[in-house]
Amino acid sequence: MTNAPQAPVAPRISPEDFRQRTFAIEAEVGQIIVGQRELIRQTVVTLLAGGNALLEGVPGLAKTTLVRTLSDVIDCAFSRVQFTPDLMPADIIGTTLISEDEHGRKAFRFEPGPIFANLVLADEINRATPKTQSALLEAMQERTVTVSKTIHRLTAPFFVLATQNPLEMEGTYPLPEAQLDRFFYKINVVFPTTAELVEIANRTTGNRAPQPRKVANGAMIVEMQNLARTVPIGSHLLNYAARLITATTPKAKNRLPYAPVCALWRIAAWNAGAHFGRQNPGVAGWAL
Repeated sequence: MTNAPQAPVAPRISPEDFRQRTFAIEAEVGQIIVGQRELIRQTVVTLLAGGNALLEGVPGLAKTTLVRTLSDVIDCAFSRVQFTPDLMPADIIGTTLISEDEHGRKAFRFEPGPIFANLVLADEINRATPKTQSALLEAMQERTVTVSKTIHRLTAPFFVLATQNPLEMEGTYPLPEAQLDRFFYKINVVFPTTAELVEIANRTTGNRAPQPRKVANGAMIVEMQNLARTVPIGSHLLNYAARLITATTPKAKNRLPYAPVCALWRIAAWNAGAHFGRQNPGVAGWAL
């Protein structure tokens, strides 16, 4: 049976509450993640804009810790999938099994995969085959999963954060441009500074590890996403977003043109970022 789509819920959170809640999320995540302020900011903006993010950086830069900490702070379900060449689509979305009850009656039963979580970490996504990579596409775009002609709707909020290692590219499957189109942001994870390395050592070798507080929940995040989508947009910003996409679209015939949704994503990022206020610009376009 196909799950009926949920009606959109009007936001019940004010812009000021949005701003305070977002700063609280950043502050709690910052207790665990040393430095990386722009990484944290762009990840939170992607979440609040309803998109998905692709992180690129060398191993050991706390990409997994970032997503796990974010899920704890907003009190949402978290799952992690380690992508390998032998990973199959059913290992991600789930599969249909034949089960037998106490009376001996057999029936088909769907066993959900790790994609059925609020925050999903696709670790080293470029190490899996394109067939397995594509198992994420429907979930990322439509927020649904189709198995055996049955559409299963994912629980909101839903956020995929994929990582890829720019080193040791032998035997990997680089994401094609058509697949990269599903990601809201591609975020480069920079290496910590010397002072940040010292702070990391102090935090990880002490007797008391910092414990982030839960400052939001899934329902609050959905309300914040609704508010980010319902902010009125001036015509000059709409025109600017359209001209920005047009000017940066590749003109070569063998290059994939940017989809119109890129302009919508750019506007969604401005909406989500605008609620942070002008104190911490962080990302280009913050203070528009």
